[in-house]
Amino acid sequence: MTNEVLNSLRHDINEIDSDLLVLLAKRRRISHGVVEYKIANNKPIRDEAREHALLEKLIGYGKSLGLDAYYVNNVFQTILEDSVLNQQAMLQKNLNPGVMNETHRVAYLGGQGSYSQLACHKYFSRRPGKLVEMGCSSFEQITGKVESGQADYGLLPIENTSSGSINEVFDLLQHAQVSIVGEVTHSVEHCLLVTPETELSQLTKIFAHPQPFAQCSRFLQGLGDIQHETCDSTSSALQLALDTPNSAAIGSAQAGKNVGLEVIKSGLANQRENHSRFIVVARKPLQVSKQIPTKTSLIMATKQQAGSLADALMIFKHHNINLVKLESRPVPGNPWEEVFYVDLEANLVDNQVKQAFEELKKHTQYVRILGCYQSESLQAVSVES
Repeated sequence: MTNEVLNSLRHDINEIDSDLLVLLAKRRRISHGVVEYKIANNKPIRDEAREHALLEKLIGYGKSLGLDAYYVNNVFQTILEDSVLNQQAMLQKNLNPGVMNETHRVAYLGGQGSYSQLACHKYFSRRPGKLVEMGCSSFEQITGKVESGQADYGLLPIENTSSGSINEVFDLLQHAQVSIVGEVTHSVEHCLLVTPETELSQLTKIFAHPQPFAQCSRFLQGLGDIQHETCDSTSSALQLALDTPNSAAIGSAQAGKNVGLEVIKSGLANQRENHSRFIVVARKPLQVSKQIPTKTSLIMATKQQAGSLADALMIFKHHNINLVKLESRPVPGNPWEEVFYVDLEANLVDNQVKQAFEELKKHTQYVRILGCYQSESLQAVSVES
């Protein structure tokens, strides 16, 4: 094959890719029309039966074209997820017209290339408007900017599939005067980043935020006697690695590229599937439509007697409310006392949920709603291939 033929083939591929983008944009515009019908007729945004039938049809047609089922399924699962989440965001904007501004001032941890920044872009990509970013050096600074009105939203990492819950954030939510209004899950790809021409054998120090250290503990143990220095953010770690000879930082490949660091090792996390869940907070709560999957997060303190926690949790079962997370944290200044953080698949406008919370007050010392918000944790439809 000559270079001329290769260039011609690449040109054809580029044209096809451009055509695909035009079709994807057209599909999204049409789906926006569909959501208007669903709003007017009070129909659920997601129709899993239709998704299943559509995927089966597409997989069958794909096979006739020589495309394997796994490939077709992956492509269209992504397209369907994008369609559902965009329709949900449109519905929320319609329900909260006075809150969804044309400018989104968002505070998050770190700076350019940080995982928080990437998650921020992912979440607000479905919410049109100008994005004004505010990189912060601590979780307290994030909530402080929201409380003071300097930021409209704050983005906080709440848990990770490798290292578990981020206790510092849970503790902060006990007293921060903010409401959870959204969530987003972002895939985390930890890389070891170094200055050009630095080799692995030369490293004497690694900089990172405590979370990447926890999530990459197995890899780090295999490196031997290398000093670990924690930083308040990944952005700080990157800068220190840039300024310190024979050192490295843990972060994303994009973050390293932004400051002039190179990837010397990738895939550092203890688990191959490494994802972080972030919550979005604001000063005031949002209304959430009953047409979309919804979560409610709360803090509760149970009475100091045997079986009080079990009694409280049974209320959710009796009202057929699914509990998806339960986390206990100590109460500062009160030794041996704990509060419980609870995530429910529930919408506060549902009568069953209202009744459950009325009963819950009888079995607890106090209950505080942290937020009722749109769930973005979509379970993919399973299709036999």
